[in-house]
Amino acid sequence: MNSTSPSPSMQSIALVKEIESPENPGGLEKRVALVPEDVGLLVARGLSVFVEHGAGEGVGFSDDEYLQHGATLQSADEIYRDKDLLIKFKGPSMESIEQMKPGCTLLCMAHFHSYPDRAKRLQEQRINVIAMEEILESPKVQPDQEIVGRTAMAHALAPYIDSGAISDLHIRVIDWNPGLRFGIRRAGNRSPASLKVLQPDVEFDALDIVDKNSLYFYDSQTLSNRQALLEQLTASGAQLFDLHDYETQHGTKAIADYRLSHPPLDFGLRRIQCLHETGRAGARYGLQLLKESKPELATRDINAVVLGYGNVGQGAIHEIHSQGVGQLAVLGREHTAKGMIEPWLQKADLIVNGAEQAIELRGKNYLVSNDHLANQVRDGSVVIDLVGGSPTNRSPVEAVLSCTFLTDPHFEQQGVTISSLWGWPMMGMMRETAIKYSGQIREVLIDREQLVNGLDHLTPGVSRALVCGPFTS
Repeated sequence: MNSTSPSPSMQSIALVKEIESPENPGGLEKRVALVPEDVGLLVARGLSVFVEHGAGEGVGFSDDEYLQHGATLQSADEIYRDKDLLIKFKGPSMESIEQMKPGCTLLCMAHFHSYPDRAKRLQEQRINVIAMEEILESPKVQPDQEIVGRTAMAHALAPYIDSGAISDLHIRVIDWNPGLRFGIRRAGNRSPASLKVLQPDVEFDALDIVDKNSLYFYDSQTLSNRQALLEQLTASGAQLFDLHDYETQHGTKAIADYRLSHPPLDFGLRRIQCLHETGRAGARYGLQLLKESKPELATRDINAVVLGYGNVGQGAIHEIHSQGVGQLAVLGREHTAKGMIEPWLQKADLIVNGAEQAIELRGKNYLVSNDHLANQVRDGSVVIDLVGGSPTNRSPVEAVLSCTFLTDPHFEQQGVTISSLWGWPMMGMMRETAIKYSGQIREVLIDREQLVNGLDHLTPGVSRALVCGPFTS
């Protein structure tokens, strides 16, 4: 089959409006899975795109805009019927499943482990389901900037790893930017004694450790007018490492050597995601809640802890740092173990969990337990869970029996405010993330993965996301 020509099975596409569903109580999720411009690109490929009336109004896209880009508008009673491919953002309501024709394909955030009753009904109805959240890059894409950040931190840590002193090393990253972000990830993977992110205007007297067991990692391209601080650190015996200097001297060779010795992995990151925005939105809301519970606490004096340093965790780090929080600790796997995490929790005003756990650990191992809330975390503190879960797919935060929703986004337990919102970017980032998601979905449909070619032509990164089926009509 010609890879540029969609198979008949994917010729008819429905873009469905978000309505109330198990993970969207009150229908407060207003984002649309495809914006008008991307619908136009699908139509230009010869596809018939049907859009439910009002699908984009919640994030500012009118029906007229969809019409101008070649779509056909349909009512809620028509949109699910006789389509080859149904696209929506959240999973469907139970009622809408009955309107889908057997053998059609549904592309959505399916979350099968969280909603087993719906998963069972989709199987019974013989609906092919491709879970957006399960589609991965294939092969993994690793930008040059990531390689430079990772190899720079690896170079900085090599003497400590070689001498066996890494477990005694306290790493301090001055400022946050996309390059330093990848250095933070590499540092976290090496389990230092501690890892913190500091404000660029931090004063020498405010530093908690400045001896031979401390490493200050920074980027001179963005850290301006801090020569006096760097000189004080050098005089104190602390070790310094400049990312910009490393990139200038070694960047080109480091990238070439890394790519030569690290062929791309079969799978990489999620293809359809706003993980960084998830972290930012959650941390932003956490800081808002903290200001309400501890109004006397200045932002600079907040003690924040982020569990995990992956894509979601980095979004939280970015937001917390950008708002001027003075103390931001990043905890890796060893720091979050029982017996190790408690000192961090005792000092924290804001705790953000961005650490995922394997499915077999969910409901068995809690990084932030109810006992921690009762005996370790101070009253008035805030816990933000970015990972979420449900009764059948528990969060690493034990108090989170199920995700919270915009209808009731937080609750209190043992004097601690807790939130684990389903769909964090809905908290103030709806339109921006709708546009980002739409571009990624369009790429999966007709560009890199070409999903519209049919289930017989799925790329490896999409094939693994077929969580229900394959069924034929």
